[in-house]
Amino acid sequence: MAEPRFGFFFWPYAADYTTRMASLGERRGWDLVGIADTPGNAMDVWVALALAATKTERVPLAACVTNLESRHPAITAGAAASTDELSGGRLILGVGTGHSGVVNVGSKATAPGAFRDGVAFMRALLAGERATLDGAPVQLPRVTRRVPVYTAASGPGALRTAGAAADGVFVNYGLGAEHVAHARALIADGARKAGRNPDEIDVWWIAALDVDERRDVALAKLGNILGFVAAYILGPAPEQRGVPPELIPAIRELRKTYTTHRAAMDPQLTRRLGLFDYLRTRLAVAGTPDDCIAQVHAAIAAGATRLMFTVSLASDPVKTVELFGREVLPKLRSA
Repeated sequence: MAEPRFGFFFWPYAADYTTRMASLGERRGWDLVGIADTPGNAMDVWVALALAATKTERVPLAACVTNLESRHPAITAGAAASTDELSGGRLILGVGTGHSGVVNVGSKATAPGAFRDGVAFMRALLAGERATLDGAPVQLPRVTRRVPVYTAASGPGALRTAGAAADGVFVNYGLGAEHVAHARALIADGARKAGRNPDEIDVWWIAALDVDERRDVALAKLGNILGFVAAYILGPAPEQRGVPPELIPAIRELRKTYTTHRAAMDPQLTRRLGLFDYLRTRLAVAGTPDDCIAQVHAAIAAGATRLMFTVSLASDPVKTVELFGREVLPKLRSA
């Protein structure tokens, strides 16, 4: 089993908040700090990553994640190379087909074939090679290190693409043994069909995180992020995403109210629909520090050995990162 590792990512609401979160991640011994690309919700991802790079020295940083639509892939690759150099070689470029980052600017998600081509194009550029996309040859003027490209994936096609074309993958599908096995099988299938070794794909499992000394505080706002995540991960095809048959109508109802703007989310909707406990178990780690330790151990036992937590919609994101880093990470590592 791979050594467990733990990271978190957040929406960069403001410059001071961004630098505080990145510095805290480094100080508390997190293994990876990611910053989301979500125009309309927060500041520019590359400005935020540059700020984080100048305020940290050791912790790896990730664009978690950007897309191929709001910027040309060559522009994104150039930004990644520049930020990697600024950070001293600590950047991971995470890309997805497009969620809030494309919806909020009136665009659409990248089609599967174009996404795979775009990922291969950026991997070549960030290895210092000359590459062609849509007939246009491109080479970056300066690449000081081969910057790894990870993809975000929840559906079957995206998981296979990760195995076929990426250095790593942020899987947003669930922490149960059946969810982990399902996702790993699809990643491995994509890798083998591309002539790659599935064991070389670095797999991180995304989950919502909220931790507080009081369980009720940690769970109070959790419905917000659970509804946000479940609506776009499970909502499009719940019968194909491992949702129990009796919960499929509620998931469909949740999808109807979905929005990419967090302020418009109803934090009580998952409870009213009878989905809260199911989604919390599948998609989150939340509660007291002791609760979180037990839940992380269960995720690791299920095969999710590298956990990437989304914290932006936690009851107190700064406290969540600090408390988990202070009270939970040392005990997980000593175990």
